[in-house]
Amino acid sequence: MDINWYGLSCFRIREGGVTIICDPFDKAVGLTLPKVRADIVTISHDRPGHNAAERVQGDPKVLHGPGEYEMKNTFITGLTTYHRKPKEGRAERNVAYFFEFGELTVGHLGDIGEVPAQSEIEQLSIRDIDVLFVPVGGGDTLDPRRAVEVVGMLEPKIIIPMHYRHDGLNGELAETLEPIERFLKELGVSIPEPQDTLKLSKSSLPEETQVMLLKVSQ
Repeated sequence: MDINWYGLSCFRIREGGVTIICDPFDKAVGLTLPKVRADIVTISHDRPGHNAAERVQGDPKVLHGPGEYEMKNTFITGLTTYHRKPKEGRAERNVAYFFEFGELTVGHLGDIGEVPAQSEIEQLSIRDIDVLFVPVGGGDTLDPRRAVEVVGMLEPKIIIPMHYRHDGLNGELAETLEPIERFLKELGVSIPEPQDTLKLSKSSLPEETQVMLLKVSQ
């Protein structure tokens, strides 16, 4: 499996002949998504930084709601979750996606902002999660403390943080997010060396949970 990060919450996952793009963005976030092709695109919620499916080439199948899907020998579960609840009104829906590729299982939590109930986690009919993309920068999403709580509930082998303050984001968006160091301090780990591409196999997974950082791919 190869994993690349394009910034904010956008990832490319390639495994077993299938390519998935999660949460493609438009220029509103300050970054430019490079030309990418995919078989499947997942949209966690309908906001400009996460829903630019038209930016992805290859006539992909676009998923934007909860449910169970099977395509390209990949089983996908979309789970309804929510943004951080505002002081007034209802929290916006967010969809977390879990991908089962043969031996490996990957979760992308989108812009989840509320810690799900343990009963909701138990309803997921998926095996152990190998890789988890988790928002850690606060704002409408999980802040570092809540992100650590969710990680503890799902117990992935590898944590890949996303949706935090990083170079390239427009100033207004960046100001709403916390830097990665806050999450790593809350988790109690040192800053790992960022990688260009994460290459994984079942046999290469760590025995204990590890945090891995990715560089923004151009």
